[in-house]
Amino acid sequence: MASVVEYKGLKAGYHCGYCDSEEGKASSGMWAHSMTVQDYQDLIDRGWRRSGKYMYKPVMNQTCCPQYTIRCRPLQFQPSKSHKKVLKKMLKFLAKGEISKGHCEDEPMEPTVEDAVAGDFALITKLDAQCDLRTLSGDFRESLESEEKKKIKSSKKEESNELIQSQDIEEKLGSGEPSHSVKVHTVPKPGKGADLSKPPCRKAKEIRKERKRLKLMQQNPAGGLEGFQARCEPPTLFPAKAKSNQPKSLEDLIFESLPENASHKLEVRLVPVSFEDPEFKSSFNQSFSLYVKYQMAIHQDPPDECGKTEFTRFLCNSPLEAENPPNGPDCGYGSFHQQYWLDGKIIAVGVIDILPYCVSSVYLYYDPDYSFLSLGVYSALREIAFTRQLHEKTPQLSYYYMGFYIHSCPKMKYKGQYRPSDLLCPETYVWVPIEQCLPSLENFKYCRFNQDPEAVDEGRCKDPDRLQVFYRKAVMPYGVYKQQQRDPSEEAAVLQYAGLVGQACSERMLLFRS
Repeated sequence: MASVVEYKGLKAGYHCGYCDSEEGKASSGMWAHSMTVQDYQDLIDRGWRRSGKYMYKPVMNQTCCPQYTIRCRPLQFQPSKSHKKVLKKMLKFLAKGEISKGHCEDEPMEPTVEDAVAGDFALITKLDAQCDLRTLSGDFRESLESEEKKKIKSSKKEESNELIQSQDIEEKLGSGEPSHSVKVHTVPKPGKGADLSKPPCRKAKEIRKERKRLKLMQQNPAGGLEGFQARCEPPTLFPAKAKSNQPKSLEDLIFESLPENASHKLEVRLVPVSFEDPEFKSSFNQSFSLYVKYQMAIHQDPPDECGKTEFTRFLCNSPLEAENPPNGPDCGYGSFHQQYWLDGKIIAVGVIDILPYCVSSVYLYYDPDYSFLSLGVYSALREIAFTRQLHEKTPQLSYYYMGFYIHSCPKMKYKGQYRPSDLLCPETYVWVPIEQCLPSLENFKYCRFNQDPEAVDEGRCKDPDRLQVFYRKAVMPYGVYKQQQRDPSEEAAVLQYAGLVGQACSERMLLFRS
């Protein structure tokens, strides 16, 4: 099914959850009835982000705390000293039950759902009732499906090389059980999600590649890896045990073998966010209870603000259509909960989206009783390692998106510590290494990172008449729709939407107008 969105316009002058300004926040928003993973990938590459089914994009040159999209490059990622400390602390705890006395500063990947959409809460609640609970009529669905069939026929030839093909869109992710070729062990009953606790199996071919890589590095220590990559052979991401003079890789540190009599057992399970998935359903109550405990202890939320409705709306409802194309990762694309099971109980849940080019972190909640394990940092490192793992089968999936970087907000600056990373230029939507952005951010809250003064937004909407509108049970280009409209404010709203989503998304997504 195609992406169907309702644009809600620009909202300014309301409360900001980051700096606590009463009326400094400005953002544009839309409600997504459904969304393909490719459309969402393209939207986050234009500065959008989702909270449940609500999509929002800060108005960067107006808002009090500009929010820059940040992505880490996992293939080149090297854990810092403090990252290694967190991983070693976890290994000591699992092996011997040791609890580190030194306090390690720990931040979840987003400080709170409320901070992200503060001021939008009432709007989202209203939209949830108006839009999402509106049962899309049979006519509406039939019209969409017939449009999809027409599109598939006409564009099949053109899109044969596309990453995600239209005909895969309606495929639903099943139980989450990986196929036999997946490089993770499966968890025994009760669940069928992938167990990401164990290192992937290594093939002979990978071992040979690793030897070749090490040999090249010895011959050319300064630029050995570049020489290897120039031959179009990516270095294996799960190297053999590092020699004493070689730094340990992220995987070495995470998957270090534990003694047989280890004090604790940690399993990481990937569960599709779907009430049709048996493992998601069976673990829902435990996961929800953990969320309530976390929100009340860490964010001091009153019980009535972290009920089942809020939990489901923000962390379980996703507009993303699960897709499982043959050239994608074994787990498929879509929204997932990555559950951390310690000795048979959930102690943390990372909410993530797996998209064509990245793993996107949505939120993390954890058991405050285990704060000493720095679960915010630990889960981010696991998600980086997981992205590297997915990349082995799906080479174009090679980035880890950490949401927004807010330089003016001290509690959000920690995201810049996962290097190498890039920030998205808010004017031209190109990625710029964070080191090049920081000097400007020290002086100005809002910055254009692209240094080329001539550069423009290449993906901008150049032909709004081709934008797709869904109106009165029919799909039509905006050029046809506008001839039926007399209200000048309608044209302004549609053109504003087109400018924010860009040409490609405006032609693929259906803008619902009532």
